[in-house]
Amino acid sequence: MEWYLKVLKNYAVFNGRARRTEYWMFFLFNVIISIILSILQSIANIGEVLTIIYSILTLLPSLAVGARRLHDSGKSAWWLLIGLIPFLGGIILLIFFCLDSEEGDNRFGANPK
Repeated sequence: MEWYLKVLKNYAVFNGRARRTEYWMFFLFNVIISIILSILQSIANIGEVLTIIYSILTLLPSLAVGARRLHDSGKSAWWLLIGLIPFLGGIILLIFFCLDSEEGDNRFGANPK
């Protein structure tokens, strides 16, 4: 939960670097919260309202942590746009998000490890 809150505190910070742990823990908690909201929506029979609101509220932090994760592996945040290519873009982003950090400092800042 610490990593999830760290990303939310850096709500729209697109500069700097984010470790793999920070990105994937945020992703994990996002999935868990979305599943819980979906279950609550099914029980309450209220449609997709809660999930849509949550998705809108976490859109900017998700993009920001994705950009910082790309920065950590030495890539520009513009690579996030490759995710718009169906199927292939998501696979490429998955590979980039799994890459290890660049050793030492890079043009985006100090190594967070």
